[in-house]
Amino acid sequence: MGRENVLFVMDEKNYTNDMPLIERHGVRAIICKDGKYAMQRGLDREYKIPGGGIDKGETDSDALYREVREETGMIIDQSKSEYIGEVLEYRRDIFDNNKRFIQHSRFYKCYVTDEVTELSLTQSEIEKGYTLEWADLDTIIRNNEAIQNDFWMIRDTRFLKWFRDRGETIEG
Repeated sequence: MGRENVLFVMDEKNYTNDMPLIERHGVRAIICKDGKYAMQRGLDREYKIPGGGIDKGETDSDALYREVREETGMIIDQSKSEYIGEVLEYRRDIFDNNKRFIQHSRFYKCYVTDEVTELSLTQSEIEKGYTLEWADLDTIIRNNEAIQNDFWMIRDTRFLKWFRDRGETIEG
């Protein structure tokens, strides 16, 4: 699966280029049925696009399959995933103020099979109370814009606005 087509860049400009670099690569799955999008929703009522980090040795396709299965219980049809594009985030690392951080988030339209399995959430996801919830884009965007309390939420919301405003669709 592809790694080009930068959709937009989010740059906090709170770092210097001579700082040691930490880079993270992740995938995000856009799944839609009947006009509603599959999201993780937490106790703080935020919506999160299913997805996460790519483990060492994993392809984007493998990571999408694993993350969607773990976070939603759904099984994606890997042969039908469509690459949308990448969002880049630049900032000072939140865990080590002396390092700069780049997040590569690659977004895919994903189609799921009828098979469903149990969730396999991380301890952090369990503590945040994440469950699978289906919602329309306008509801997700409006809700998250009212909260906007984390980098990933700002990125996910901005991506969903980009997706909606370009008339992108997905069904399956």
